Amino acid sequence: MSSDDRGRGPALPRSFYLHPTLTIARRLLGKVLVHETVDGLAAGRIVETEAYRGPADRAAHSRGGHRSARNEVMYGPPGHAYVYFIYGMHHCVNVVTQPQDVPEAVLIRALEPVAGVDLMRGRRRLPDAPEWRLCRGPGALCQALGIDRALNGTDLVRGALRILDRPDVSAARIGRTPRIGVDYAGDHAARPWRFLVLGSPAVSGRRAPTGVARRARRAPPTAPTGARAGRR
Repeated sequence: MSSDDRGRGPALPRSFYLHPTLTIARRLLGKVLVHETVDGLAAGRIVETEAYRGPADRAAHSRGGHRSARNEVMYGPPGHAYVYFIYGMHHCVNVVTQPQDVPEAVLIRALEPVAGVDLMRGRRRLPDAPEWRLCRGPGALCQALGIDRALNGTDLVRGALRILDRPDVSAARIGRTPRIGVDYAGDHAARPWRFLVLGSPAVSGRRAPTGVARRARRAPPTAPTGARAGRR
């Protein structure tokens, strides 16, 4: 894991968030999520995402066309943060995709820290933790970056919370698996809409699809809290 990217540079343009949601979920790998606060800047390279594809997706908050105060941000415009609170303890941050009134999003599940590591350790209360542990799981990364419901609806193109453009991760380094914690979605739970950077120790759940799992065999053990935090 490299920490030489200091979390600076241009944010992804609005047009990026109008690509097909599965394409966005894959192409977000390698991009850098940044949050600047009065306490400083914290940033991490995205290594794990999940796509949620609107009313027809039984794992999505917008399944069946459901619309409420909680998920209103999913309905657009694109390029904004959808932040929700689960289990009475975790926040999760999603990227809203697609045009207005098409409620699709991508959950950011894990990061490799690239800036503000000491700040992350303080927020996580893990002063001696290895870097890979700090943003391993959607709840963990939100705590490490200081993301909460106050940031729901934030413009990711112009805001203090934003995603920086970086080169795409090569296809050979990307794995796909079913999403985590969505068993309630029936056969939709088996759809391979989770994307991850193979070999990254920061990935929060199952690290590779069948056939390439051997590549990640030496990675640290799965963090159950991060996996639970992925439930929709």
